[in-house]
Amino acid sequence: MRIGILGTGTLAAVLGEAWTRAGHEITVGGRSPEKAQALADRLGRGTQAVAPRHVVAGRDAVLLAVSWDGVEDMLRASGAYEGTLAGTPLIDPTNAVEHGVGTLLTADGDSMARRIAELAPGAHVVKAFNLFPAEQWQQTAALSADTDSSVTVTMCGDDPAALDVVSRLVRDVGAAPVVLGTLDRVRQLEEVAGFVIGLAFGGTDPHSAIPRVP
Repeated sequence: MRIGILGTGTLAAVLGEAWTRAGHEITVGGRSPEKAQALADRLGRGTQAVAPRHVVAGRDAVLLAVSWDGVEDMLRASGAYEGTLAGTPLIDPTNAVEHGVGTLLTADGDSMARRIAELAPGAHVVKAFNLFPAEQWQQTAALSADTDSSVTVTMCGDDPAALDVVSRLVRDVGAAPVVLGTLDRVRQLEEVAGFVIGLAFGGTDPHSAIPRVP
């Protein structure tokens, strides 16, 4: 697939590495052309660094790999407000939470994924990759790329075709995709991220607080 990555941080790098290894064509862009070029050089395999507006052009999927407070600026730079992402699966891994606490910063009943859908009219937003630290995907992809992985990526989205595309990309990083529901349930998934972050920063393994199915 032709994948665009908006952002040049750790998540962009580790998912980009896994996807290039899987044979996908990657284009990256961010606020800094120098950082975008450095990431493209790191990923290799024909990866190109271009302006954000060109990152999203003609892509089979786009990853919005920026911090939650940088979402509006990046979507504006990519032309999303004008419909450049219409019809494109847009992967949202953002967590709008208070650092170290995990409390959601979005208004009651609202979510980052819904906000992104409003800012990128016509985009098929899929919430995914928001429950694990970025380094997890580097480790998982190095171990295995089969669907029996013990790592699960829970997703929410309204468009079945977009969920199918993102599911394929999840498998390419060695994880198993599971659809929680439509964007009507995405706030629940974002609350889970806040729960996990709060426990982790408090020194408790989040896995210890989740019942295991016998």
